[in-house]
Amino acid sequence: MKTMTRWSNTIMERYLPDPYIFVAILTLVVFLLGLGLTDSSPMAMVTHWGDGFWGLLAFTMQMVIVLVAGHVLASSPVFKKLLSTLAGIAKTPGQAIVLVSVVSLIACWINWGFGLVIGALFAKEIAKKVKTVDYRLLIASAYSGFIIWHGGLGGSIPLSIATADHPFAGIMGVVPTSETLFSTYNLIIIAALIISVPILNRFMMPKPEDTVVVDPKLLVDEIEVVVDEKVTPASRLENSVILSMLIGALGLAYLVQHFITKGFDLNLNIVNLIFFVLGIIFHGTPRRFLAAVANAVKTAGGIIIQFPFYAGIMGMMVASGLAGVMSEWFVSISTVATFPVFTFYAAGLVNFFVPSGGGQWAVQAPIMLEAAQTLGVSYSKTAMAIAWGDAWTNMIQPFWALPALAIAGLRAKDIMGYCVFVLLLSGIIITIGLYFF
Repeated sequence: MKTMTRWSNTIMERYLPDPYIFVAILTLVVFLLGLGLTDSSPMAMVTHWGDGFWGLLAFTMQMVIVLVAGHVLASSPVFKKLLSTLAGIAKTPGQAIVLVSVVSLIACWINWGFGLVIGALFAKEIAKKVKTVDYRLLIASAYSGFIIWHGGLGGSIPLSIATADHPFAGIMGVVPTSETLFSTYNLIIIAALIISVPILNRFMMPKPEDTVVVDPKLLVDEIEVVVDEKVTPASRLENSVILSMLIGALGLAYLVQHFITKGFDLNLNIVNLIFFVLGIIFHGTPRRFLAAVANAVKTAGGIIIQFPFYAGIMGMMVASGLAGVMSEWFVSISTVATFPVFTFYAAGLVNFFVPSGGGQWAVQAPIMLEAAQTLGVSYSKTAMAIAWGDAWTNMIQPFWALPALAIAGLRAKDIMGYCVFVLLLSGIIITIGLYFF
């Protein structure tokens, strides 16, 4: 295992480009595929790309905020102490890898946005305690928990089809979560991943001579707060604990009301609000909070620049019909028994080009649901196959790794060598779960 991991890391280090280069190449590949596999003209593909380029603006801002707000919360004295205490459980590199894997898996099962940020922040804190752990594998282990998100409580597809009047209600009706998230096969997949992924990560630990320890500079989260020489009414407000507590109380009141009236609805906006409100309270004063924000924003550049390119790719995939062509090919080779598995593989492929659960469902659902009806396969299992495919190839898709990489101060090539093996293991587990249960 160590030999294979070393080989994989060498390949990734040598050949995997910066995520921006990756998305630029992916853009050109989709452009050419659209010309070759659909009846779209070059100008039509250009138009699809331009029309879609700004299609993820709202989501991009959400991702920037989840990164910045999570970073702000983690840099607060109270939260840093909490993470430090939990990180103290790990005494050896092996324990560190297993602990961060389990925490990340559970957190991502609860909510993907929460897990994605908390996993990376927790890994950084563990690196401060266990200085001999391989930092690349530690962050890869934190990111590996993301494999579980679409089968968890925040899964966008199963939650969507459990809602009245969802876009495909006329075809499949309302599908309760008892048939998707809490179905036997899904719970088996979840349990198998929670047990096996930490074990796999532990076995991937490099030899001591190959271990790459963290650069101490990456673990420094010092916030520079400017102190005014003169005390003025403005400076009093900027250093007012009372003002921060009042704003924090307002946010907490809304969150309490939200959960009382809507139950455990932990969507991305609510996660962001929780991070923001706790960050405001825990930093104590507006000035400290704003200094933490200024420090955190430096890490958001990759998301701001690259997400519009993925939106452009998604625009080409959807408008040209290329996503449909890919899905239809998998349908053409499917039988009743293999249809959920091939749907999973199709979704994994499409996820490279349409890295959005909701967007992917909108593209693939009409094709896959019609095929499911023809073959007599359950709609609920078809939906979950798409959901798992969407989560599966995230392991080697830089789009979703960007927040974790920004927090950790690493590059995609630093962790993808490890993530390849998580992809292979999870692919086997999910295939067995969809085929036999």
